[in-house]
Amino acid sequence: MDVTDATFQADVVARSAQVPVVVDLWAPWCGPCTTLGPMLERAVAATDGAVELAKVNVDENPRISETFAVKSIPAVFAIAGGQVVDQFIGAVPEAQVTAFVQKLIPSASEADLLVEAGDEASLRRALELEPGHVAATEGLARALIDRGEAAEALTVLGRVPETPAVRALAAEARLLQGGVNVQEAGSGEVEARLDALLNVVRDDEAARQEFVDLLETLGPEDPRTNEFRRALAARLF
Repeated sequence: MDVTDATFQADVVARSAQVPVVVDLWAPWCGPCTTLGPMLERAVAATDGAVELAKVNVDENPRISETFAVKSIPAVFAIAGGQVVDQFIGAVPEAQVTAFVQKLIPSASEADLLVEAGDEASLRRALELEPGHVAATEGLARALIDRGEAAEALTVLGRVPETPAVRALAAEARLLQGGVNVQEAGSGEVEARLDALLNVVRDDEAARQEFVDLLETLGPEDPRTNEFRRALAARLF
C-alpha cells in the first residue's frame, strides 16, 4: 500500500502490532528505487500476508523521512510492534531482499499450531495461551454460532479488536439471537427480510440493527449490499 504522512501511524505503526511491515522509502526520480521496488513486492507477496509492504514517496511525505532520519534512498525499514527491527540502505541483490523479508515472518506459536488443528478444544486452549489470538477467536465463534450458542460467541468476539471477519461473525450471532439463522435462510429470504425492515428502520432501532447485521453477513462483494445501504440512507435521511 501507499502510505502518507497522514496515514503512517495507522497503516504502519499500529498495523505492525499485528503483522511486520516493510517500509520502502523511494522517489520517482530514484533509479535504484525503481529496481528495488519490484523486488520488495515479490518478496512480500511470497509471504502470503505474513508480512506487509508500505511504500512511501519521500518527496510527498517529508515527515516520514524525518522520522527515519533518511539521508539517501532507497531506504528500507522493517517495523514490528511499533519498533524498527531491521533496515538497509541502497539497492541490494534480490536474494538479499528475499532474505530480509523472510526473516520477518513470525514463527508459529503453540497457539497458532492449535488453531491449525481446528477442533473446539484446541481453539479454547489456544485462547488460554493467547487470549487475543484473532484466528482462534474467529474459529471458536464460528463453532459456537454453528451450534446455536450466540451469546457465548458474542462474548468471545468482544475480547478482540474488530476486523471484517469479527464484524460479520458478531452480526451473524446477533441475528441468531433474534431468531434469524442466515446459514439456513435462502438468498431470497434474506432479501425479503431486508425489504420488510426498510419499512420500519426509521423509527425502530432494533430493526435498524438487524438490517445492518444482515448486510454485514451478505458482505461487501454482494451487489445487494450497496443497493440496500443506499435504500437505508434514503429512509433515514
